[in-house]
Amino acid sequence: MDVEQIRRVGRALPRFLSEFADCFGRSDTRAQLKVYVKGQMSDLPRKSVEPMALRAGVAPRSLQAFLGLASWDEHRLVDRLQHIVARDHAHPWAIGIVDETGMRKDGRHTACVQRQWCGSVGKIENSVVSVHTGYAVGAFHAVLDSDLFVPQSWAEDPAKRKEVGMPDDVTHRSKPTIALTQIERALSNGIRVAAWTFDEHYGQSYAFLDGLDRLGQTYVAEVPCTFHGWIKEPAVLSRRTPREMREQGTQHRSPHLSKTAAPVSEVRNLLNHSPVFVRQKWTAIHIKNGEKGAIVREVKTARFHMKRNGLPTRPHWLIVTRDPQSGELKFFVSNASAGTPLEWLLYVAYSRWPIEQCFREEKDELGFDHFEVRGWQSIHRHLHVSQVSHLFVNRMRQKLAAEESLTLCRREIPLICEARQLAAKSAQDDQNIAVMHGATPVDEATNNEPDRGRAGFFPPWGAGPSEARVSTGEPDGGSDSLWAIAMAAGPAPWPSRGTHHPPRRRAGDRLSPSSQHRSEDQSHENQETGTVKNRHRSRPNQILFG
Repeated sequence: MDVEQIRRVGRALPRFLSEFADCFGRSDTRAQLKVYVKGQMSDLPRKSVEPMALRAGVAPRSLQAFLGLASWDEHRLVDRLQHIVARDHAHPWAIGIVDETGMRKDGRHTACVQRQWCGSVGKIENSVVSVHTGYAVGAFHAVLDSDLFVPQSWAEDPAKRKEVGMPDDVTHRSKPTIALTQIERALSNGIRVAAWTFDEHYGQSYAFLDGLDRLGQTYVAEVPCTFHGWIKEPAVLSRRTPREMREQGTQHRSPHLSKTAAPVSEVRNLLNHSPVFVRQKWTAIHIKNGEKGAIVREVKTARFHMKRNGLPTRPHWLIVTRDPQSGELKFFVSNASAGTPLEWLLYVAYSRWPIEQCFREEKDELGFDHFEVRGWQSIHRHLHVSQVSHLFVNRMRQKLAAEESLTLCRREIPLICEARQLAAKSAQDDQNIAVMHGATPVDEATNNEPDRGRAGFFPPWGAGPSEARVSTGEPDGGSDSLWAIAMAAGPAPWPSRGTHHPPRRRAGDRLSPSSQHRSEDQSHENQETGTVKNRHRSRPNQILFG
């Protein structure tokens, strides 16, 4: 960034934060929000309360009170952030992501801290864990909501709850339950996504999947290899058979599975033994371009019925992918409707990197895990203000990238136009020389090629400088379209989107000469010079003729 861009960021920050003004009742509290956000975006090595306050020239105690004691509505802050994302970054192919992250903490007095799995260090560690929902479309990504995971030991310990100021209505909830609540809140604030994706910890929760079905949300869920279901829908009886009614001591609820129904199986056994999968060949599909190159997976898929209360559900899709290099298998279940392209579902399944990118940016650049407060409310306010800071940084980065691309396009277009004008002038000079020797000039009115040398012509990537596109591809700078995915050869597992093919010329048309390229003995009528027999004869050397 140059000096002018840094100044623009500084001028844009107050305008952005003014959208959250109604979340604060006092002007001094609104001023503390600006201090906190600017401190997170600064170059401080440690972005806890005290270094940020000292850098801004305010008392550290006042910034600590901003997180813990000041009266302001952090829930409205999150709602306003989601309204901004829904208003300014809506897209029909946006993807919603559910994930969690851990932050290592020493001691035992921080709210919800205990020895548990911490993904940031990859082992069981003394840490706090937070559940998040994210939003991604193209190069834009943002965190929509954040909540601490409350372990059972904290929920059942009144002394600990009182020490950190945990509200009475807060109880132990599973991580999928927290995520489902966050999704309901995002939908109520106008967030719309094409599909949700998450790892197998959330995919193995039947209640979470049923909740998404109830909300009308499409998902592509990674599931463990022990996930249960049927490939072929088992027979379900809605009433007792006469034989069952004659048998004494048999109690069958209605409806129930038939005795001839196949037993429920794990998805790994279905892959190895089900005839539907055994007869299929692995189909290689290029999913997208990642940071380390192209992501290609071999795929098999089939209709799948999950098990709910002992009965099969409506048809879903079971997708199995295999890494051609390592042979690693992954299993995905989706409730997408028939006709959804398989390539799109695979793209969604392998699109959890944006929320990992959010965590990395917030921790490395904004001090997301540098907080030193211990209270329940203070930690949540830190999480939510970090969302605001991260949203502002991503919006400015997107805006500056668009302006840089537009500036580059404006610099290149005049050069391209000038080169094409020179080429057109040279072609016109050649035609004038040909006319002097009796040749016929080419009529621009009947020429099929566009006049690319005239003023106002712009290259194919846009109608003008104001319409220059900004790449929204992956971090490696690949395709700028979410649909730029290679289609797999062979029949698709369900009807896929058709591809337009231009009409082919007939063999006779290909062999016949074009009207613009007559043979030498073919006459050509010209208004000025009359009939010309040899239209394409070689013209003399220009210098010798002069």
